[in-house]
Amino acid sequence: MRFLKKIIYSFLERHFFEGCSKFNPLEVRRQSRTKEQARDAFEKIGAPHAEGDIFIWPGRAVRFVKKHGFPIVLKPNFGTFSRGSYFPIRDLKEFWSAMIRTKLFWPRTLIEEYLEGGNFRVVVIEGKTMMVAHRFPPFVVGDNLRTISDLIDEENRIREEMQLLPVIFRLDKNRIQKFLKKKKLDLKTVPKKGEKIRLGNLVALWAGGALVNIPLEKIPEKNHMLFQEILKAFDSRIFGLDMLCEKSVEVPWDEQRCIFLEANSRPYLKMHDFPRFGGKPDYSADLKKLESLEVKDGDIF
Repeated sequence: MRFLKKIIYSFLERHFFEGCSKFNPLEVRRQSRTKEQARDAFEKIGAPHAEGDIFIWPGRAVRFVKKHGFPIVLKPNFGTFSRGSYFPIRDLKEFWSAMIRTKLFWPRTLIEEYLEGGNFRVVVIEGKTMMVAHRFPPFVVGDNLRTISDLIDEENRIREEMQLLPVIFRLDKNRIQKFLKKKKLDLKTVPKKGEKIRLGNLVALWAGGALVNIPLEKIPEKNHMLFQEILKAFDSRIFGLDMLCEKSVEVPWDEQRCIFLEANSRPYLKMHDFPRFGGKPDYSADLKKLESLEVKDGDIF
């Protein structure tokens, strides 16, 4: 049985967790594996979280929509890197399309309220916040001269020049073209000077998203304390907390609407070394400390 578990974990490692950190023991990973488990823990300690539900059959999700309305999020109960996630979903047509595609990825699906605002990844370890990054979907800024296609080419050139690839991905015109069509735009559109054109909804790196690291001194102490409470609730060594803020993570959490989405026991630390804007954090001392710890059953799912 142990051998079989190793084979399964090896498969998941290659296809779902490549490049993710491996510092938490098995019991911590098991109690934070799904988004449902994380949401239950957030509720238990009073951390802000979205109203949500887990469903297999769509009727349950339809009832949720009737009660809470749009916009909503649909995503697999188990997954990484925003694979199979769709948001914001604003009507029933988008709901049915996203529901079918999410089900192809994982049978148990999470439906949640969607909060318009900034998307932040917080990496927290015992006693301190290790890193905080603002993650954003792909975009270009117009200059009243070049088409969106030209601006995408320029952005891809910059990403290559900054040596962000392959951690940060190139912008995919085929995917972007489909998104622009919904906005009544196309690749030949010439945006006005200073006009910000969003090229997708996902902040995931594979979808063209990028990030900027936020200096830790800009984060209010009240937020740091809440991050520690969540870490302790799972008895974890390290967590990657995904958080939506109506204003910013630089504003106290109780002075705005914000929600925690999930607690990742195997956060992808490498992405913080490849910010599109701003500098790289120095977390070498924290990493060295984590690497010195023994990980119980580190090769078992």
